[in-house]
Amino acid sequence: MANLKEIRNRITSVQSTMQITSAMKMVSAAKLKKAQDAITAMRPYAEKLTELLQSVSATLEGDAGGQFTSQREVNKVLVVVITSNRGLCGAFNSNVIKQSKIVADSYAGKQVDFFAIGKKGNDAFRKANTVIENKSEVFDNLTFDNVAEIAEVLTKKFTSGEYDKIEIVYNQFKNAATQIVQTEQFLPLAPVKSDKPVSAGDYIFEPSKEEIVLTLIPKSLKTQLYKSIRDSFASEHGARMTAMHKATDNATELRNQLKLTYNKARQAAITGEILEIVGGAEALKG
Repeated sequence: MANLKEIRNRITSVQSTMQITSAMKMVSAAKLKKAQDAITAMRPYAEKLTELLQSVSATLEGDAGGQFTSQREVNKVLVVVITSNRGLCGAFNSNVIKQSKIVADSYAGKQVDFFAIGKKGNDAFRKANTVIENKSEVFDNLTFDNVAEIAEVLTKKFTSGEYDKIEIVYNQFKNAATQIVQTEQFLPLAPVKSDKPVSAGDYIFEPSKEEIVLTLIPKSLKTQLYKSIRDSFASEHGARMTAMHKATDNATELRNQLKLTYNKARQAAITGEILEIVGGAEALKG
């Protein structure tokens, strides 16, 4: 059994860890509330914009989406990996990295590059793969304008023919304890799949429907990327809060076990000392 000083040092160390994990949990909980409110408020807008785009484009004939819907032979693929800049958030980053590898492996024989949004994704792929860019600084000031610049860069890479397909891998926020890894096709725009007939007879379009679609598509792409990053941001804080909560619980359990061990060791030491005193007294009497 370890001596009393070693056990005391371990108890102190565990208590310090508890304070850190508890503080991180509270910080993540506070940030989660803001991030959750932001993504909850944005989802209806993003869904309505997508619905409007699909509704208008479904009534058009031919290739109304122009270069954004151009279906080319897939030889070069760009995978946008959205992770966090920091760890200590459970399997949040590893799940996205694992899914990104699965997506890359599905294009065997093709050129697959990565576009990292978050330091963890960049660190995971830069050694063995090609990471063309890392935009981890976007989390320092997460605004629509900053994300729109990234969306424009991605759009140019597709329209210029540099890449034939762009996919996004990220964590979708469900609740504080649950994040769902999603893979979405960013470009080219996927054709609308709907069993319901779409009619545009209730609307008067000014300017033409074609011009409206070509105006909506860039806006929709920027909104899609912004929603994905917002989802990932809220998921990160939810995952970190849950991970730190579990870490605090484990540290509490370990501290209690160490205290029990310390008390047993202390009791054994006191008992041994009493026996020595009694034995010495008996020896003097004899």
